[in-house]
Amino acid sequence: MLASGRKLLIIDDDTIVRQSIVVYLEDSGFEVFQAADGPSGLESFRSNQPDLVITDLRMPVIDGLQVLRDIHEASAETPVIVISGAGVISDVVEALRLGASDYLIKPVVDMEMLVHSVRKTLESKALIVENQHYREQLEAANRDLKDHLRILERDQLAGRHVQQRLLPPQEAERGDYRICHHVVPSLYLSGDFLDHAYIKQRFLAFYIADVSGHGASSAFVTIWLKHLVSWMVRDEDLFADEHSFEVGTDAMLQEINEELHATRLNHHLTFFVAVIDTHTNKLHYSVAGHLPMPILMSEGRTEYLQGQGKPVGIFKEVNWDIYSLDLPPAFSLACFSDGVLEILPPEGLQEKEAYLLELLAKGDGSLEVIRDQLALDSVGEAPDDIAIMTVSKGQ
Repeated sequence: MLASGRKLLIIDDDTIVRQSIVVYLEDSGFEVFQAADGPSGLESFRSNQPDLVITDLRMPVIDGLQVLRDIHEASAETPVIVISGAGVISDVVEALRLGASDYLIKPVVDMEMLVHSVRKTLESKALIVENQHYREQLEAANRDLKDHLRILERDQLAGRHVQQRLLPPQEAERGDYRICHHVVPSLYLSGDFLDHAYIKQRFLAFYIADVSGHGASSAFVTIWLKHLVSWMVRDEDLFADEHSFEVGTDAMLQEINEELHATRLNHHLTFFVAVIDTHTNKLHYSVAGHLPMPILMSEGRTEYLQGQGKPVGIFKEVNWDIYSLDLPPAFSLACFSDGVLEILPPEGLQEKEAYLLELLAKGDGSLEVIRDQLALDSVGEAPDDIAIMTVSKGQ
């Protein structure tokens, strides 16, 4: 962060110490105000509105702890660094408890250490302000969506109608590729969501996500997800060039993960996201706790794609592996949410996955045949949301 334009306030009753700190910080490019005691320091704080305050702990009239309290009461976002020659551990604990950003012991022999603390604290403040601003923007967008939903979701059927309108067309032709989907919600409103986009007439991107939970809260997250991913594609040029094709699936999951933590929607998602370079027929994909894995059918072979990764929204700092595959000239790729496993006869997970693989090996990989094989039209109240998406070429 640049020091230029950043205002600091130094409060210390030791004139020599205060002046040495002021001179060094001014030489480092900061605009510095100073005060010789707590009352004048608080008055300077109110009049000059500094970006950061450095205060001595032991001062007459009003000590540094009271200064810290008053500043945080007036402006909780203003960071305060405490400097003290006492070095009493109870003072350190109390200062940090009251919200001090850092605690340094006098004498500060190496002034660069103080400058480093100031810069680090200002950088942290800037990040907090930036994140807060972005959260406010996203919350404003979410409020707009909520207002829209409040009008339409007067009952569960209206909400279902809204969610269906956010889904892509059930069938679409993208160059030589065909992409189809079918969603069976368990409670009218679904926690499953999928989407696809054909970008720059070259990159076919698609994903299938399963939000934790059911009903209206999970459905709202799918609406938020649609908004966020559309913004990434439109404004951040996700999957718009060869570089983004190489790294985009991981970048997309990281962005969603960060936003989930920032907005505190209290949900996590399992995810499968992929993109095909239609010029080379090469597939890149990432997996975030998603089961079952997509099934690739081609030339008499039926097999699960390989891959693994942590769900989105649980861990703050996560990277997802990007897997690559040269697709056959003719193929069908079937993607499922985990709700499909609930309607399969076997008991164990491995048995269910083996059953699904064997079942699909008997068909042609088209969505119509898969729906018949799973008897989805005869499923009454599904125990979990079920979503299926197929991407095919030359089939």
